[in-house]
Amino acid sequence: MKILLASQAIAGHFNPMTGIAVRLADAGHEVAWYTGGVFGRKLQGLGIRHFPFDRAIEHTADNLGELYPERVRLKGPAAIRFDLERLFASNTSSFFEDIRDIHDQFPFDAIVVDGSMLVQRLVSTILRKPVVSFFAIGNMESDPLVPPMFFGFLPARTLPQKLLHAGARLVSEQLVLKPARVSYTKHLEHYGLRTSRRGPITDETYRWSDAVIQTGSASLDFPRRIANPKVRYVGALLPYRAKAVPDAFSAERPRQNSRTVVVTQGTVDNKDHGKLIVPAIEALKDMDALVIVATGGVGTRELRQRYLLPNVVVEDFVDFDKAFASTDVFITNGGFGGVLLSLSHGVPVIAAGINEGKSDVNARVEYAGVGINLRTESPSAEALAAAVQKVFSDPAWKARAQAMREQFEAEDSAGAAVEVIEGAVRAAETAGTSAG
Repeated sequence: MKILLASQAIAGHFNPMTGIAVRLADAGHEVAWYTGGVFGRKLQGLGIRHFPFDRAIEHTADNLGELYPERVRLKGPAAIRFDLERLFASNTSSFFEDIRDIHDQFPFDAIVVDGSMLVQRLVSTILRKPVVSFFAIGNMESDPLVPPMFFGFLPARTLPQKLLHAGARLVSEQLVLKPARVSYTKHLEHYGLRTSRRGPITDETYRWSDAVIQTGSASLDFPRRIANPKVRYVGALLPYRAKAVPDAFSAERPRQNSRTVVVTQGTVDNKDHGKLIVPAIEALKDMDALVIVATGGVGTRELRQRYLLPNVVVEDFVDFDKAFASTDVFITNGGFGGVLLSLSHGVPVIAAGINEGKSDVNARVEYAGVGINLRTESPSAEALAAAVQKVFSDPAWKARAQAMREQFEAEDSAGAAVEVIEGAVRAAETAGTSAG
């Protein structure tokens, strides 16, 4: 089969799909990928044909500030509102027209598309191709039992909590999600398609997909009243690794400290180290712990000069897969990929992040009992020190993270994803034969 993968040009969206692409190719399928030029070299290294964005705006972790200077000043729901409309919904027609052009050159049998690209309905109804959506973040489909997105809520247990959630859901749909919904609706109308201007725009992805690959596990999600048969949790679907990460610190050296803590502030909101990295180092520098800090390539030299301590290691990039083998706690702003990688090694999490949907990731960490959610993006050194000591002193945190690891290990994630894709194509072929 010919399979086209499509993703945003953002590492957190692209990287988790690489394992699927390689496994598809190994299974004998012809694979191509539609994404930004920033990943051209990586795709060349994987031996996968690359179709770069043509009409679509290429949003990357490095150019958002240049493209949208006003974005820097936005926080919380306002930042999410902006991103949903500008980064995702506004590109819908451009993404689709690029994909339609690609189909002329590479007549794919199915598309595996990053769930944030919002082209599912257009590809399904106009190109009439099977669509499999991939989510590198938690399940975003609405459900009566699931809290409204972007507030970091846990499931409601009491009447006051249920009332709060109802109000927040209204705010989310009318203020946070509405601009993206309006933009998306206009794009569909351009093609003669109509859809409601109400309801979460994120549900459109699930409605118009033949199948959904959901990274993570149901135990790392909130309970749901309605189980969508299209959704398949595949475990910790991690980036493909042919070899160690180049120029990355791996922590493969004799340990002089009784504990190891890894700290990262991600690769997007990592310019201001004062949010998480600096308070984490301040919290840990006097502990009997090796502190490994990954800056994502921002301000590494300055941070090293500031903390010339034998137990503090500051690097641009860390080979997390190797470092987590001897890590006791992972401090993160809540990127879902990093959380999954940590838990795939049985390492409990201390999470401190709000923007880019991280508050919802961190709420799931808290609900599953595999880490501590500090419910802020700017924790104090004292709060971080207390959280670390809490995890160190109570083995239950490690036990729950190890239980999650065992769940992930039981699932061949890339293999399960390929099964979903092949199954969607077979179902479409069967339906076509039956219709004929």
